[in-house]
Amino acid sequence: MSASMLDNQIPILWTFRRCPYAMRTRLAIKASGIEVYLREIVLRHKPSEFVSDSPKATVPVLKLTNGKILEESIDIMRWALEQNDPNDWLQILEKRKEYSERFLTNLDGPFKNDLDRYKYASRYGLENTESLVHREEGSKFLSQINRWLKETPHLSGERQGFLDIASLPFVRQFRIADPEWFDQQDWPQLHTWLQAFLAWDQFSLIMEKFKPWDSTQGEGILF
Repeated sequence: MSASMLDNQIPILWTFRRCPYAMRTRLAIKASGIEVYLREIVLRHKPSEFVSDSPKATVPVLKLTNGKILEESIDIMRWALEQNDPNDWLQILEKRKEYSERFLTNLDGPFKNDLDRYKYASRYGLENTESLVHREEGSKFLSQINRWLKETPHLSGERQGFLDIASLPFVRQFRIADPEWFDQQDWPQLHTWLQAFLAWDQFSLIMEKFKPWDSTQGEGILF
């Protein structure tokens, strides 16, 4: 079988290293053991091939071998883990379906909205006082996470699972906005949970820096 035919049997993942949506997809893909061709992009210089694959041009995007395009990070996570889920990360989605759906809706909806307007206030034309309102609102969600973590060491139960991997990159972003303030908050369980994630070798692995993709790199970096 030729190299080009083998290449066509490997999906292509368009990604941006620091994007939390992309982080969680890379974590799920790495956990599944499925190989993809990783194509790192620079958001201000998006390759025409990326825009052609996904006209909405937001990362992550997974192009499957049959040409199908997955444009939502949760869909990419599910797809990867449905192929192979050695750590049973998907288990929580079936075991506590309503809880999981509600959590993910709040995470990717109201919490992400508050995170963006807190961390990137100038992008939204907000004054500092307005930004702090969003910090306060986002903190309510984090306080709820801390309460849940008093019951089990992970959001998904006794072991790390889908809900942890889906949310931790965003909690990391919230902390980055003002680490000193964040670390002073009375969230002992959440701090322990986040620090364990940041020290995790798999997180370091998926945060490796890659040169932005261009056509001279062929299909991309085998990830």
